[in-house]
Amino acid sequence: MQPRSILIGALVVALLAIGGGSAAYVLFLRGDDVAPLALPSTAAGASSGTSADSSAGSGAASGAVASMPAASGSTLDAASVPGTWAIGPNSVVGYRVRERLASLLADSDAVGRTSTITGTATITGSGSTLTVSKADFTVDMTSLASDKQMRDNRLRTQGIETNTYTTSTFILTQPLALPANALSGSPVSVTIHGDLTLHGVTKTVDVAAKAQVSGSVIQVLGTLTFPFSDFNIVAPSIGGFVTVQDTGTLEFLVNLTKS
Repeated sequence: MQPRSILIGALVVALLAIGGGSAAYVLFLRGDDVAPLALPSTAAGASSGTSADSSAGSGAASGAVASMPAASGSTLDAASVPGTWAIGPNSVVGYRVRERLASLLADSDAVGRTSTITGTATITGSGSTLTVSKADFTVDMTSLASDKQMRDNRLRTQGIETNTYTTSTFILTQPLALPANALSGSPVSVTIHGDLTLHGVTKTVDVAAKAQVSGSVIQVLGTLTFPFSDFNIVAPSIGGFVTVQDTGTLEFLVNLTKS
């Protein structure tokens, strides 16, 4: 018998001996912890380590997500901002859900992300007052990637069912007045009100977000946690030994560039 065959046989026996499905989950499905997305720091010498490393732990493993560049000081003024802003390079959108193995007490996060995002935002100005008057974004759900292809394949037909619901969209439904210090280069807090379409269901949502100007780019970070039932999503499970909590989190970190 070849050494490879012996190794495979021993692995199969070990999986059966210690619980089969549970062991397979630990070895092949459960992912490493992935840090939440974060705005790049404007501190001197800072890199995009927080945001870039967090994306590299999931979708970026397959080359789907590039590193977010380090933030730089603001070079925009109120007169140069009005116009159309498009999704730029290194933007990231994804999900975060809690998984639990039946035989273990500890939970772990499953995180999938993509940089296949399109759309634009329109900013208008009146004196020093800036307002996001329109925004419309689309995410290619089929391009979502985590650190485990087995998980990604399962979500094609379970949970968010990306084979059926291939895109998700967000449309701004209420003008967003930007804070007076929005162009300072430091993060400012905003609430984005709009219609989110996910899994074929459209809901009006309020998304807590932070925005900052970095050079000539506007960076926006946000999260939205919601019950799966809001979007008619059935939490996926694996043979009853891996369960997913009935809430999920949408997270994004996008670069907007002037068109």
